[in-house]
Amino acid sequence: MAGLPAFLRRLNPVDIGAGAAVLLAAAGVIWSPKLAGTVARATGALRPVLVTVDVRAVPAADPDGLAQAMRSEGKTSLVIRNQPHGSVTIKSVDPVERRITVVLPNGMVTSVPDPGPRGFTTFDARLQLEGMGQRSAGGVVLGNQALKIGSPVELEGALYRINGTVSNVRLGGQ
Repeated sequence: MAGLPAFLRRLNPVDIGAGAAVLLAAAGVIWSPKLAGTVARATGALRPVLVTVDVRAVPAADPDGLAQAMRSEGKTSLVIRNQPHGSVTIKSVDPVERRITVVLPNGMVTSVPDPGPRGFTTFDARLQLEGMGQRSAGGVVLGNQALKIGSPVELEGALYRINGTVSNVRLGGQ
């Protein structure tokens, strides 16, 4: 210890730990997801990402009114795996008719509209969303989250908060 400068001899382990914590915090601020997104945007790495989300069996008193409200808003907040992404554009909202499979007496299998109770209505739709993302080794990244078919997402607007499942992902230009 005799060869160390005087200021280094006065440091104790707590001071060294505090200094390391400050350096790690500074590194976290510099290497943040927002900065990475800004750099990607500036370099042109971000491209339009088209995402298809299927929404099934959401209880709604007026499913057609909900679809119209989504179309008129034009945007929705997107949450991917419980991580907020931000806002994406709603390109289309297409109602999907619920169908069931029926085996006929002659052995043929067919699909017919669900004859279930009509008094309790549900919202079933396929939504086309568009946001900005980029290709990575793990697939298409949207909002710092790899987005794949089967990923659970949450959509939120002024009148709704619904869960859906990603059924297609395409990077713009493909």
